[in-house]
Amino acid sequence: MEESFSRRNILSPGELRTLNQKSNLMGFLQLISHLALIFTVGYAHFYVSGSWLCLITGFGLGVLVNFLYAGQHELSHSTVFKTPLINELCGRIIGFFMFFPRDFDQIMHFAHHKFTQNWEKDGELVREPFTLSSYLLWLFGVTYWKNRWIGIIRRSLGKIIEPYIFKSQERKVIIESRVHLVGYLLIFFTSIYFQSWIAVYYWILPMILTKPIHQLQNTIEHLGLSHESDILHNTRSTKTNFFFKWLCWQMPYHTAHHTFPSVPFWKLKHLNKKVEDISGPVHSMGWLEFQFEVISKLLEKDESQWPASEVWVVSSKDKKKEFKLEA
Repeated sequence: MEESFSRRNILSPGELRTLNQKSNLMGFLQLISHLALIFTVGYAHFYVSGSWLCLITGFGLGVLVNFLYAGQHELSHSTVFKTPLINELCGRIIGFFMFFPRDFDQIMHFAHHKFTQNWEKDGELVREPFTLSSYLLWLFGVTYWKNRWIGIIRRSLGKIIEPYIFKSQERKVIIESRVHLVGYLLIFFTSIYFQSWIAVYYWILPMILTKPIHQLQNTIEHLGLSHESDILHNTRSTKTNFFFKWLCWQMPYHTAHHTFPSVPFWKLKHLNKKVEDISGPVHSMGWLEFQFEVISKLLEKDESQWPASEVWVVSSKDKKKEFKLEA
């Protein structure tokens, strides 16, 4: 991918080697702290079961489980742990609970990094341009879950339609989907046999109902930006607080992540500073600010009608800059 800036201007080879160093300790600290909070909130959900307080604990549990995908994302990059096998094993386990098989996710995501914002090749952009209604269905998780579940079933039947999956990769994707499907059916029939709602109450229902919270991060990263192959104009970072940066495994520093995907998540804050020192402030918006702006733009016209080579979802800060320049 040809960029309008040189990565070498941001980091020297020596700096990149240093930043690329991985740590099992830092990986376990992040993963264990995330899982510990899930189990803590899960216990609270059990404790208040039957009262209205379960709506609050269920919400918290669902949000925490959904954002485990941030961990799966980093595990697919093999940047969480220094030991490759731990990255793969943890990625497969989390992918099972996310309904997002690890091999499929990794193939799709690598195509996304290689061809970011390319309508035909970006693994995460193989969709029709959003209308307001289709965007809201995606934001609230309706089409998200439809794609996840139908995709697993279809691929388990040997039907591969994704353009970013090579022939040499099809077999492992099909086998992986079948393993997942068998696992889900096993949980289903075991739950029926024991007349248990545990999987629904602690896992599936909280995750489905709180998916819109996770979608706030998923939708902000590239939508409304240029489709040219320039990371500084086709990727957006997120303005948020310390807790949500931890919850997102530092993915709010998304432009830095796309600039050097090999850098571990816990070093992205430092990398982001290096990027901005050289290239200036990156595109960034808050979750609610972005949603207000993109919905207002889609009320005007569909995504296909906005210029593909321009940034059309702009932060209030950038709008002020543009206004001053015009004045």
